[in-house]
Amino acid sequence: MKTSHFSSRFSSFSCLLACAALAWPLAASAADQAASSLPGHYYLQGVMETGSELLLKKDGTFKWMLSYGNTDEQASGAWRVAGDTVTLVTGNDGKEPQFRVFEETEMRIQKAAEAGLWVAIVGFPRLGPMAGVEVKFEAQSGKTATAVSVANGDAIVSMPASERWVRAGLRRQGAKADYQWLAVPPARAQERIAAFAVTDSQWLRGQAFQKLVLRVVKGGLQVDDTDSGLARGLYAKPASKQ
Repeated sequence: MKTSHFSSRFSSFSCLLACAALAWPLAASAADQAASSLPGHYYLQGVMETGSELLLKKDGTFKWMLSYGNTDEQASGAWRVAGDTVTLVTGNDGKEPQFRVFEETEMRIQKAAEAGLWVAIVGFPRLGPMAGVEVKFEAQSGKTATAVSVANGDAIVSMPASERWVRAGLRRQGAKADYQWLAVPPARAQERIAAFAVTDSQWLRGQAFQKLVLRVVKGGLQVDDTDSGLARGLYAKPASKQ
């Protein structure tokens, strides 16, 4: 009995599918194996007068820092791998800054705010201001106004002289978290100016970048951006001790 061309081609096609099915798990396994070897502590090499570290954690989060001259930068968030590319995306790990009212001994305010203005100063005592904090001012009457702290830490709103400031709600600009409400001390309310401290100074620095892409190369990871000075270097794990 002769075998038709159709049967022959069908057998060949079935064989190709079977081979592909066998090859796919092997390819996926190789990719998984490569990804599993990426977590660890990396140090930047090959960039003069610059120190940088990258920690890729097994839980998919990362921490990054850079130091050069008098400048220190940091970033943290989540990392993912696709092929030979590792992408770092910054975030706050679901955490939000916490605030408190400045103690009178920490304040250097010498005069009241201008008439018709309420001023909230946001920062960390003796370190510096914090920008990007959304402040909601609330009067005793229930009237509210909102402003975002700028580079010098000030958030300023206009309020009628008849209103009295009783509390302020603070949260990071753009956050979906609830406001953290703090009572305004009577002396501060009378002068229409109060200061609020973030409890962790790390929030003053902000994130050094929103996204950083690295390529997996021989010996470690390389920044995939020719315009970046870091691309001249290599993030490598320390040599294992024998």
